[in-house]
Amino acid sequence: MKSKTIAAWLTFFGGPLGLHRFYLFGLSDLIGWLLPIPTALGLYGVTRVQQFGLDDQLSWILIPLLGFVIAGCALNAIIYGLMTSEGWNRRFNPTAAADAPVGNTSWLTVGAIVASLLIGTTILMGSIVYGFQRYFEYQIEEARRISQ
Repeated sequence: MKSKTIAAWLTFFGGPLGLHRFYLFGLSDLIGWLLPIPTALGLYGVTRVQQFGLDDQLSWILIPLLGFVIAGCALNAIIYGLMTSEGWNRRFNPTAAADAPVGNTSWLTVGAIVASLLIGTTILMGSIVYGFQRYFEYQIEEARRISQ
């Protein structure tokens, strides 16, 4: 039996590593195995910024990639948390009754939804701002270089 509350919290905390996919779909889930790749690339972008500074162009792509993965997992946690009990049990607990208690929404599920909404939105907006700011600063520097 797959609990909606456990799935929502796993998606929020362990989503970028694919833990929620393994919980819901098993170890043979391809997406679960692929999710750590963009997460690792994004973390590599963070280390590049620490090593080379903010002018590293590769990190301008890699850091927002990490942010988009985290925000996508937060959105997935919200979707899982907002599913109806019947829909949850139909999709993830097909042998259980439609009103089985593992598909019910509790206060812990609502907490996962709220945390995902707050953190996911903040990370998404930060990723977009960082990527665009770095890109436009680069464009201004190139325009200055051309004009001289």
